[in-house]
Amino acid sequence: MNFIGDEPNTIEPLWRYFKTERLIDFLNTGELYFASAREFNDKFEGAVAIVSSEYKTDPRYAELDGTEKAFEELKRLTKVSCWHRSLYESDAMWQLYADEWKGVAIQTNLDKIKKSIKPFRLNPKYAEENLCVGNVKYVDLTKGKLKVSMIERFWHKHTAFDWEKEFRIGISLRLAEEFGVDIPEHGIKVKFEVTDLIERIHLGPFLSDTDIEKVRKLAIEKGIGDRVDISSLKGTPRYT
Repeated sequence: MNFIGDEPNTIEPLWRYFKTERLIDFLNTGELYFASAREFNDKFEGAVAIVSSEYKTDPRYAELDGTEKAFEELKRLTKVSCWHRSLYESDAMWQLYADEWKGVAIQTNLDKIKKSIKPFRLNPKYAEENLCVGNVKYVDLTKGKLKVSMIERFWHKHTAFDWEKEFRIGISLRLAEEFGVDIPEHGIKVKFEVTDLIERIHLGPFLSDTDIEKVRKLAIEKGIGDRVDISSLKGTPRYT
């Protein structure tokens, strides 16, 4: 496991917000989806600078040079799992990533990720693929040009996104392709030991009773029924 940037706090809480069916699939299979960096909606993913729309396009960015074309290929070859760093649950994350408060979230930390993640081999004939982890660093891309390695770009974002407080796990399949292994255009599924990864399961504030029962039942079957909590946002507000 390689660290990008400074080594993160290994016990800082990390959150992953899901639609309910995705958590159920993870509990059943132990597999988490790592998306291709090309799948992200963020058009600034991997950008080294942002040119203001008020000015003519800087000629340095008029066409992709060799490095930019290589980075586009690296986006295809890099698979990423994104987590939220926070001591507490996030209303924004519930809304954006957990089916508008009707989903679920799991809480873990880097120590538990290290313990639970299984070696990933795209092809069983070859050695396990290299794993990179680290906190995303937020920089003002309007002020200068980012000068980091191509793989490090995935751990740098524009300051407008610093509210995400993101932690990333990434797997680069560049060497696998060089050895002739076919690379999936989209994501990959990486195995974890479920009971070692999950510290808590949090039930969304608008999760249906049916889905609550499904998650609780499956958690009990996996021996982690005592780790299920209900979101604090489901509580009743008091004003006096």
